[in-house]
Amino acid sequence: MSTSFAGKTALITGSTSGIGLAYAKLLAAEGANIVINGFGDADEIEKERLELEKASGAKAIYSGHDLTKVEEIEAMMTEAADAFGGVDILINNAGMQHVAPVEEFPVEKWNLIIALNLNSAFHTTRLAVPYMKERKWGRIIQTASAHSLTASPFKSAYVTAKHGLAGFTKTIALELATFGITANCISPGYVWTPLVEKQIPDTMKARNMTREQVMNDVLLAGQPTKQFVTVDQVAAMALYLCSDAAANITGANMSIDGGWTAQ
Repeated sequence: MSTSFAGKTALITGSTSGIGLAYAKLLAAEGANIVINGFGDADEIEKERLELEKASGAKAIYSGHDLTKVEEIEAMMTEAADAFGGVDILINNAGMQHVAPVEEFPVEKWNLIIALNLNSAFHTTRLAVPYMKERKWGRIIQTASAHSLTASPFKSAYVTAKHGLAGFTKTIALELATFGITANCISPGYVWTPLVEKQIPDTMKARNMTREQVMNDVLLAGQPTKQFVTVDQVAAMALYLCSDAAANITGANMSIDGGWTAQ
């Protein structure tokens, strides 16, 4: 698939590592300006930013704002507008996880997960859409999850946020359908990322399992392929959804889960 996004700007939240960084690299390779966001080592982030500029021949900026705070989301979107005029491609990818039984689920963790995984997508979208409408073109993609379509125990906040993200995406797809703007979810199964790796100790504790048991009997138990999804596979789907070939795909939830939700 030949695609060029020269002259367009992509903002990807949670893009200093994992799936988000894979999105950024693939879109940069197609000539897009890039706004990356997230936390991490400053030197490593700067190295990635420079690599993105080298790949794109365009510009890449880093916005380190905390997306659990509305005023910081607004500041990030203002920075993107000041640098590039606005955002053509918005990928809401920032997320976090916590694993615990509902009666023990910390209230502050619930609030944090809903704020980052769901509320931030509303705020970035409401601020990106006016520019997209003005340009009569836009792509909004949410990194949802197989958990936007099904549930697992001990993940009440995450599953709630991802189901909400899927419903939000359908709603805005209908609102924006006549403006040349599409809105879709990508719903991976288990992808080997820092987010997945960090939840293993909590799952070991919650289920009284060893690390190997969590890997084989929990994480990959529901994926018939018995393979982790790769970040490159997820990024390739995003690139397709951004292309003109996908102009009539909107309001969709694209599963990349090794057959998990087919069961």
